[in-house]
Amino acid sequence: MPIVEEARAKVNLALHVTGRRPDGYHDLDMLVVFADIGDSLTLAASEAERFLIDGPMAAGLSADADNLVLRALNGFREVTGRTEPLAIQLTKRLPVASGIGGGSADAAAALRGLCRLHGLPADDPALAALVLSLGADVPMCIASTPAHVGGVGDRITPTTGQLSFGLLLVNPRVGLSTPAAFRALERRDNPPLPPLPAFDTVERLAGFLAGETRNDLEPPARTIAPVIGDVLAALADLPGIRLARMSGSGATCFGLFDDKTSAERAALKLAREHPDWWIEPAAATF
Repeated sequence: MPIVEEARAKVNLALHVTGRRPDGYHDLDMLVVFADIGDSLTLAASEAERFLIDGPMAAGLSADADNLVLRALNGFREVTGRTEPLAIQLTKRLPVASGIGGGSADAAAALRGLCRLHGLPADDPALAALVLSLGADVPMCIASTPAHVGGVGDRITPTTGQLSFGLLLVNPRVGLSTPAAFRALERRDNPPLPPLPAFDTVERLAGFLAGETRNDLEPPARTIAPVIGDVLAALADLPGIRLARMSGSGATCFGLFDDKTSAERAALKLAREHPDWWIEPAAATF
């Protein structure tokens, strides 16, 4: 039987860059959630090795050695010695290089699927080094649960996940390099997140995010892709929005709403005004 894993979009509610390590990696302090939309990965035993990419965003991704799904597969085989041929199909729905962890989520889905296929736990300690080597977002994408994340993505503290809300993800169909955004940072020793209070309403969550947190990569990303400012301004004008902010290193931005229905209504309005943008309503928890 084929195994199907969902690669859910990762959204940074907050992203603080708090330092830079001697090895060049940055220390981060982040709040992340996972939307109920994303890519899908199907794995099955096969007589011959096959890797197919389809879906509305397939054209932006190539099936070469740098593809994170193939890197995850090759790394898994090196660690476990399991080299049986597989047929893998990646259905790509999330924009590429867009700040919502699409490639990292794909790699995490591949590892979860491979572990299911071979009867291993996804948190097998033997795979820990491989997971982190694939990228700072991959460890949090393995679980795909809301979390407070620190370090280089290796310190993950799950949140309760009891507060539900709507998200509107918007990308102006502009890819943005994460290394480029970090290179454009003016300061790398910013304050960390304050202590997290309990959130019993979306209004209180939005108030905390707006008043106490930020995305330190948003200013440098906007110098590279000024259209991000247009997206944020368009989001801020939507009825019912609680917060508009960029996710990750961009260029995807998100609007925070009380529920998915509100986000869906806002999506219809925004799509009429900007038919060339990628616009997707979603739900998440924190």
